[in-house]
Amino acid sequence: MSNFTFKISESTGQTKLQQLVHSITEAVNTGVLKVGDPLPSINQLSSETGFSRDTIFKAYNILKQQNVIESAPQKGYYVANESFKIFMLLDDFSAFKEQLYQSFRKNLPDTYSVDLLFHHYNTDVFHQLIQNSLGRYSMYVVMNIDNKTLDPILEKIDTNKLLILDMGKPENGKINYLLQDFYGSVNNCLEEGLSQLKKYDELVLVYHKNNTPHPVEIVSAVRSFCKSHKIQFRNINTLNNSEIKKSQVYFVIRDADLVQVIKTCRARNFELGKDVGVISYNDTPMKQIVGGGITVISTNFEQMGKEAAEFVKNKQKIGEVLTTSLILRDSL
Repeated sequence: MSNFTFKISESTGQTKLQQLVHSITEAVNTGVLKVGDPLPSINQLSSETGFSRDTIFKAYNILKQQNVIESAPQKGYYVANESFKIFMLLDDFSAFKEQLYQSFRKNLPDTYSVDLLFHHYNTDVFHQLIQNSLGRYSMYVVMNIDNKTLDPILEKIDTNKLLILDMGKPENGKINYLLQDFYGSVNNCLEEGLSQLKKYDELVLVYHKNNTPHPVEIVSAVRSFCKSHKIQFRNINTLNNSEIKKSQVYFVIRDADLVQVIKTCRARNFELGKDVGVISYNDTPMKQIVGGGITVISTNFEQMGKEAAEFVKNKQKIGEVLTTSLILRDSL
């Protein structure tokens, strides 16, 4: 059976059945087992592992249902299909990116393995990771590094195997994408919350073009909205605790700025949603409960992960701008 050796580990927390299925699947994922390679008979593997014949028979049946292995008279069990290896490159690690990844992973078969990497908006790292991945994966799911243009290195990837996430709408219609709208959707969400925003004298957007990991279009979107409704608007690069005053509403992108606003309000006995308003970008489970709930403008990252998984499984063309919603909570 090539160089494959099944090993029992007492510390994995897996059942014997799960260990056997995982071990064979991983061997196919890594290329230790290749298409056509024979597997041990049920009796042989039972003797080698000490597992019951029933456990091994069930494991082989699971693998057959997943189309990883097959069986035939006179030939026995053998590897039927290559396992799919997915290259997933996200911008950075955060709570909502974890939601995206977990949804993506949950909606893929167990036979698909995912290598998850991050570029942290570093162009050199982005280029190196893409270059090193070429030819090594079945499919590529990539968060582009810019919202205005696609990085030229992405042209090295077969467009049928590539899905762009979040930023950078392709112009030629050949590349698959699942994106956010960082201008129009923001404006629409603010319109939806107009009556709440009117309670405050000033809307303060905390955004620095070099230090905030978010497309700059948000600045013009918020400024345009405020101008249309005669709401005083200010864009600040960094948050100064002494500047936080009553009758202001803060729109923050970074979680660090959100924490700072909340801590300052608590220290001064300002009530969120009454004395000071807060809107945050991108929803997370924590924002649903902290401070009675933080109002957010967010796309549905679980949906993004699910649709990305469907693309990987079905390999059908996709080009979609996902809905961005305002979720009103106590902070506004």
